[in-house]
Amino acid sequence: MSELLFAAKGLTKRYGGTTVVDDVSFEIARGECLGVIGPNGAGKTTTIRMCLGLTVPDRGSIAALGLAMPRDALAIKAQLGVVSQFDTLDPDFTCAENLLVYGRYFGMKDAQIRERIPRLLEFAALSHKADAKPGELSGGMRRRLSLARALVNDPRLLLLDEPTTGLDPQARHLMWERLQLLLQQGKSILLTTHFMDEAERLCSRLLVLDHGRKIAEGRPRDLIAQHLEPDVVEAYGNGALELVDSPMTSLAARVEVSGETVFFYTQDAKPLLDALAARPKLRTLHRPANLEDLFLKLTGRQIREEA
Repeated sequence: MSELLFAAKGLTKRYGGTTVVDDVSFEIARGECLGVIGPNGAGKTTTIRMCLGLTVPDRGSIAALGLAMPRDALAIKAQLGVVSQFDTLDPDFTCAENLLVYGRYFGMKDAQIRERIPRLLEFAALSHKADAKPGELSGGMRRRLSLARALVNDPRLLLLDEPTTGLDPQARHLMWERLQLLLQQGKSILLTTHFMDEAERLCSRLLVLDHGRKIAEGRPRDLIAQHLEPDVVEAYGNGALELVDSPMTSLAARVEVSGETVFFYTQDAKPLLDALAARPKLRTLHRPANLEDLFLKLTGRQIREEA
């Protein structure tokens, strides 16, 4: 059985008359990446803040690394690495100095930190930027520096809050590569993300939150198989929306509309594709069901504004 590093049980948090996290429980094992996904206002950030000891739950408990939060908050934080959603690097220090100063917060000796800095910069692919300041770095470089900084204390568990937001595809893929290396080294990760491809690529398991409650939990492919038909056919272009009121809907188990695109969810796409071939003005895409389909089925397609 895998070593259990983190366990949250029955976490609940209210602000005024609003319950923003409602009886949420989950566990993280050694070498595992647990992804937390959900629309805006689902309770992800509040959950992370409770895990970090920054917000005290109204009910529930958190055990981490054999210790209890908030009683042992300082001892737990000494073994955590955190990458927040927003850049918190010191703009006045170089990359190497950012790592040095951050290591001092953990009571580490300068000699110990300086010994680690070259390896951390190499891990972040920033060895050539040791003397550069954050303002001289690209967005992807700054995110990798934030990750390297979170590793300065050699944490057993990393909490990453949307670590690739704002990055271009190349920078995101490099960040994913680094996170995969950490998992292979036995690190554990709690990850929040809005990118479904990121969640499917990195996460051993997923926790889906909506309106503060856990609505699903499991391995990405297991959740997809449990909640969705295996094939998806997207139809868009001139006349696509007319399909919603046509006999063609009987060829699918479920039909959804988003903007100008009609989504057909089916066990067997061939009869539907044959029928759509008679409408050459339509454009179609046939693909397997994915995590984004799962997310939209469980949480809806309507836009959620930030609270």
